[in-house]
Amino acid sequence: MTHKRNTEEMLNSPRCGAKTRSGEPCRAPAVSGKLRCRMHGGALGSGAPKRNNNAVKHGLYTGEIAEFKKRVLGILKSSKIVMDE
Repeated sequence: MTHKRNTEEMLNSPRCGAKTRSGEPCRAPAVSGKLRCRMHGGALGSGAPKRNNNAVKHGLYTGEIAEFKKRVLGILKSSKIVMDE
């Protein structure tokens, strides 16, 4: 090849904001008008549809619920100790 490639625009384009499995930021270019690359949710049609009720947060994994589960498990363990005696 004797011609020079014009890669400057691609190298200067905004990068995807996602983190890879290794924790490093993704180095792929973001899709035009989006913050993510095509592999991390920037592709057309990716993501939940508008007004999707399945995407509503339910609170199952909140800190409050985790604390409640710990208290219940503590009560169950102490009741088991009392029953064994």
